[in-house]
Amino acid sequence: MHLQEKTIDSKEIYNGKIIKVYSDTVELENGSTAPRELVVHSGGVCVVPLTEDMQIYLVKQFRYPFKTALLEVPAGKVEIGEIRPAAILRELKEEIGATCRTLECLGKCYPTVAYDSEIIDIYMATGLEFDGQKLDEGEFLDVVKMPLEKAVEMVMNGEIRDAKTQIAILKADKIVSGYYGKFEYNLNV
Repeated sequence: MHLQEKTIDSKEIYNGKIIKVYSDTVELENGSTAPRELVVHSGGVCVVPLTEDMQIYLVKQFRYPFKTALLEVPAGKVEIGEIRPAAILRELKEEIGATCRTLECLGKCYPTVAYDSEIIDIYMATGLEFDGQKLDEGEFLDVVKMPLEKAVEMVMNGEIRDAKTQIAILKADKIVSGYYGKFEYNLNV
């Protein structure tokens, strides 16, 4: 049982619109027990919308936990039963008003591994076409366009603090610079 924990008790303590929270007791590999708090989330997606001239679209949105607006790649929660590429296409349309011809998966990230089950799938969208945002009711954001190079600089100097955005921008930069190969999900739109 090395580097594993066995759940011996689990109690749901909150069931909300976005998350469920559990208070668990686990058995450790030495036989002792320990408490664990777990946030269960259906998962998310994020996307780097990239133009042919290496410009990216970000969104600036107020984030309540930090009481400030943050600069982020378009992103959102995956609805139960929704496939990840469909969620990305929905978020692209909602947040920046775009569709894309090519969607490339850049991998997954676990944003908060100590207590949250959320997994975020990261994508890059190219072949962008715009025809107007479809924001959710109560969603307010500004769309910001900038060179990918400038976004990388902002990640590296701490101006972009959101983890999924940092990862997505840096991965996209490595892909377009030819450092890594491509794994395309061509939509033939």
